Amino acid sequence: MDWLSIREYLLDTIKYIFIIFSIMVIIIYVVSITQVVGESMSPTLKNGEVLILNKLRYHFVTIERGDIVSLNYADTKYLIKRVIGIPGDKIKIVNNQLYINNKIYQEKYLNKNLTYTDFHLQELGYEVIPENMYLVLGDNRSNSLDSRKIGLINKKDITGRITLRIWPINKLKFF
Repeated sequence: MDWLSIREYLLDTIKYIFIIFSIMVIIIYVVSITQVVGESMSPTLKNGEVLILNKLRYHFVTIERGDIVSLNYADTKYLIKRVIGIPGDKIKIVNNQLYINNKIYQEKYLNKNLTYTDFHLQELGYEVIPENMYLVLGDNRSNSLDSRKIGLINKKDITGRITLRIWPINKLKFF
């Protein structure tokens, strides 16, 4: 082998290492693929659907009401839920109607025939949601492990925002 061949080989190797390193950084810190497990987000998301999770978004923008997020629960599980309550909010659910700061909040994404139990933020020991804490609920309120059972979620436990459904392909959708 001559010097030119060795040089080309080394340059190609460095390019591939850089590409692999870049892909690893993107997967670890920027985006990942996740799958819906269970029916707690139905009808918005169904069991088995595959989603893209944006892990970087909340480093630059605030978490907003209505965002669909992935959160770390009990260090072993990731849950997908909708942000309903943000810091400073008073939340209650009475007769299948959500009240935020004593005003009715319309939730167009819910199944209209769904019935579920009443809930008051005071059940979790709070008058208002504290700073860096969020109330998250599943869209299928009668069948969801969410803040009503596990409590408010700390901002540090929210791993990212669901931005895209990629499977099934005929239901491709940005959120």
